[in-house]
Amino acid sequence: MSQAVFSVARILVVVLFCVSGAQKLMNPAAVASAISAKGLPYPQVLAYLTIAAELGLGLLIALGFYARAASVLLAVFTLATIVVFHNFWSMTGDAVRTNQIQAMKNLSIIGGLLMIAAAGPGRFALNRR
Repeated sequence: MSQAVFSVARILVVVLFCVSGAQKLMNPAAVASAISAKGLPYPQVLAYLTIAAELGLGLLIALGFYARAASVLLAVFTLATIVVFHNFWSMTGDAVRTNQIQAMKNLSIIGGLLMIAAAGPGRFALNRR
């Protein structure tokens, strides 16, 4: 029973990334525009790397295939989004509260990803390690 719950939890942690990555795949130009607006170099390249991180790593974790490594990489990616996109400490007005909430949610997701990295994918995974 607990292994089944763990597998469901592993999948639920990454549903957000899989859906978001799939949506971004439908409009990579919008992703590149958002990246460009933050002043980052090579926005088109970073847009596709973002899609690969969200969709690719999310699917690896959901399937339990190299889930430990994918969880660490997705945790680092998620931390980077806090620093670059949800940097509430340098914002004013309503943006502060909105982005602070998003940053805190991302920190919680990072916690879940690090738990997967520490515990492994569980019994119901493509490669159990």
